[in-house]
Amino acid sequence: MTREIRFILNGEEVSITCDPLKRLLDVLREDFDLFGTKEACGEGECGACSVLKDGKIITTCMVPMGAVQGCEIMTIEGLRETLRGKTIIEAFADGGAVQCGFCIPGMVIAAESLLASNPQPTDDDIRLGISGNLCRCTGYDLIVESVKLAAKRGKGLW
Repeated sequence: MTREIRFILNGEEVSITCDPLKRLLDVLREDFDLFGTKEACGEGECGACSVLKDGKIITTCMVPMGAVQGCEIMTIEGLRETLRGKTIIEAFADGGAVQCGFCIPGMVIAAESLLASNPQPTDDDIRLGISGNLCRCTGYDLIVESVKLAAKRGKGLW
């Protein structure tokens, strides 16, 4: 069974005909060629597949397409085109928070979600905000410092 699903993807209205149970992760990667959204655990535990749905962070490996009808989805590709996204990404690069890069799209999405609701977070706020995202390379101290740097540089953006 397929059906047409309409939603906003990175600011653009899109439509796709697919099984409403197909994972959002698969649609983003296979149908829209948005490869910044990664699959790692496939169980919603690691955060590599994180995007924003109506401004809230979600793990796309756990979301069926039927749940995005009429919603706004922002991937790392869309976020990096915004001033806020550029600010976060530059802070991650300047702060040394990037090594292999696999977790970084999800971490940047988590940082955006956090800063949108709390533009001046404490270290504990940041650790809680990124807690659904696993990093195997840099550890979390450089990521926490980079989110603080983004908050400082982006003062007034969030």
